[in-house]
Amino acid sequence: MNCWKCGAENPAQIPICGRCGADLNLVSAQAVVEGDVTGGIIPYKNPKALIAYYLGILSGLPLIGLPLGIAAFILGILGLRDRRKNPVIKGSIHAGIGIGCGCLFSLLWGLAIVGIIVAIVSEQR
Repeated sequence: MNCWKCGAENPAQIPICGRCGADLNLVSAQAVVEGDVTGGIIPYKNPKALIAYYLGILSGLPLIGLPLGIAAFILGILGLRDRRKNPVIKGSIHAGIGIGCGCLFSLLWGLAIVGIIVAIVSEQR
């Protein structure tokens, strides 16, 4: 791990930099303020949350909605877990949308499939 302040290597993994005395458990204020090209809107450092978001939105499509919704739900939970481990990566909103849409559309498509099966079985009698 390198020091965020002076860049010195820290092979001993101690929480204080040997060169400048910076606390290595803290994140650089410059890194937090600086952001990225997207302005911090797209959490590219948390791909699980980002993929969960897109899959959650796409899970509203017929025929492919159920598997996409399940995948969005799982990836959203994994994205939140990654965000909790490393707060710098962001993406909690994207993960939450993925979880919400994935859960909602999975239930919707699951109920639609059950309804179709029940209608087919009752019509055959």
